[in-house]
Amino acid sequence: MKERFEGMSAVVTGAASGLGRDAAIRLAQEGAHRVVLIDVSERGLRDTADRIGPAARIVVCDTSSPAQTAEAWGSSDVPEELDVLMTAAGIIGNGSSIEDCDVEEWDRIFDVNVRGTFLAVKHALPRLRRKKGCIVTFGSTAGLAGSTALGPYSASKGAVVMLTRSLAVVHAAEGIRANCVCPGSIETPMLEATFGAAGDAEERRAREALYLRRIPAGRFGRADEITEAALFLASPGASYLTGVALPVDGGRLA
Repeated sequence: MKERFEGMSAVVTGAASGLGRDAAIRLAQEGAHRVVLIDVSERGLRDTADRIGPAARIVVCDTSSPAQTAEAWGSSDVPEELDVLMTAAGIIGNGSSIEDCDVEEWDRIFDVNVRGTFLAVKHALPRLRRKKGCIVTFGSTAGLAGSTALGPYSASKGAVVMLTRSLAVVHAAEGIRANCVCPGSIETPMLEATFGAAGDAEERRAREALYLRRIPAGRFGRADEITEAALFLASPGASYLTGVALPVDGGRLA
């Protein structure tokens, strides 16, 4: 049976950990001959690359920095023709409300989550155009509905969703697809950070219980469930899907 990504090339940002790491590994397992791993953590990237093997290439880069991003995409490790871009680099912030969020924290969240996605897409588009490739951004259900606890993060992920939809409309005629996978509450370091930002142990338990009560499936999601959705959106099997913001949330937004 032919692998879904056999012979393809991919770039994954945020590949040093979490969902980006899982997606990069799966792309290689399903046949991608080159997977470029981009993140600020060299140690994390090397760990991911060790799990992938010869197909991996490492590019250390702060994805929110225009200068570093331009240098990264100028690397000989980034192919001139690209089949898949996945933008998984993101932060949740310190958990402050919109009222309590200072300007520096607001800018930090938007720099990583929105500017970082924009910069990756900007540099990838000429390469994607040559292969009629696809873009999979990583949003959040917090970007599809308001959030009581994570207002700044929610706003940033809403921006990612609309960026993706705009890309889909503009580039569909060129054969470039753009979709956004929107995880709900997934067992990742980011979810742990969300609970940790609640306060002391009692407040943490209360926030965790609140999140769980909102999920009809009655459990938090697994990273592999998000990866499976992201890979489907990137695969030839989703050739008529573009502009989709796909919630993977155990029914939370149903």
